[in-house]
Amino acid sequence: MQNSTHASPNRPLESLLTRAQILVLIVLSGMILVVPMSAQSFESANTITGGILGTVVDTTDDPIPGANVMLQGPAGERLTSVTKDDGGFAFDQIPAGVAYQITVTAEGFADWNSSIMVEPGQNKTLPEIKLRILAVQRAVTVSYSSKEVATQQLKAEEQQRVLGFIPNMYVVYEPHPEPLTTSMKFHMAYKDLTHPVFFARTAAWAGFEQAAGLRNYPQNTRGYGERLGTGLADNVTEGLIGNAVLPSLLHQDPRYFYDGSGTKKSRALHAMLAAFVCKGDNGKTQPNYSTLGGSLISSSISLAYYPSSDRNAQYVFRNVGIGMGLHVGGGLVQEFILDKLTSRGKH
Repeated sequence: MQNSTHASPNRPLESLLTRAQILVLIVLSGMILVVPMSAQSFESANTITGGILGTVVDTTDDPIPGANVMLQGPAGERLTSVTKDDGGFAFDQIPAGVAYQITVTAEGFADWNSSIMVEPGQNKTLPEIKLRILAVQRAVTVSYSSKEVATQQLKAEEQQRVLGFIPNMYVVYEPHPEPLTTSMKFHMAYKDLTHPVFFARTAAWAGFEQAAGLRNYPQNTRGYGERLGTGLADNVTEGLIGNAVLPSLLHQDPRYFYDGSGTKKSRALHAMLAAFVCKGDNGKTQPNYSTLGGSLISSSISLAYYPSSDRNAQYVFRNVGIGMGLHVGGGLVQEFILDKLTSRGKH
């Protein structure tokens, strides 16, 4: 009975301690379980991002500064970076576990594209990105000016000299000549009619007429002077009208086009026909109205200053015939003789 009396007061205390111990054990167990879970959650919160590092170089391994690097995610979001002087670039704290499309562009280089995915907590270093030089295709516009080419060809023709001093500018040795403009035709006529050789040639022809007794002028110094004066007038009007005025109005070329190829017969035919057939400014062959018209108009004008006995149609057509005959002979001389004696200008 005594034992039961002393034991009963201690049981509640023992029960109380036991319950407190159990509660402590439960709390401690919960802390043990919670702390690792919290640590795991903290660690997870800090490893949902990653980074990308890289270097951009050219095919010779030289760094390319200033290149643009772009990351594009699946939802269309974009991140950009610019390479430094050493060609390096970096993307920090980017969402991990996402497939990115990376594009590198630089002026003068072809674009570089690739896909990449970064694991959580990973700083991924890419292999060197090599950009190749862009093959640039440039459209070059060549401005071809027919007038400029014709000007250069004309300058070369003005330098052509027979025996080094006689001008021979009305002959074309260029295989592909450009057409002359109106101003060029008048320029050539002016250069020809003002050259000292022109006066010498006219004076020599006046002497020939004096010796042959052509035209009704006295056979003395005065008669020679009159022949010289009318000869100058004839040559000026024929040269100006036949080589400048009519060629400009009719769009014909007053020059002789040297052949220099083929048989002698074909070349001779070409030379003789040049007085009657010419080349138009359009490059097509046509009747030589300029030469024939120049001779006819000049001979008609000469009726105003010839002696009264020579002012008739007979003299007009005689002069036209003589003029056309001289053109035929001049073509033959140009084709077979003067080409060997002419120094040609360069252009």
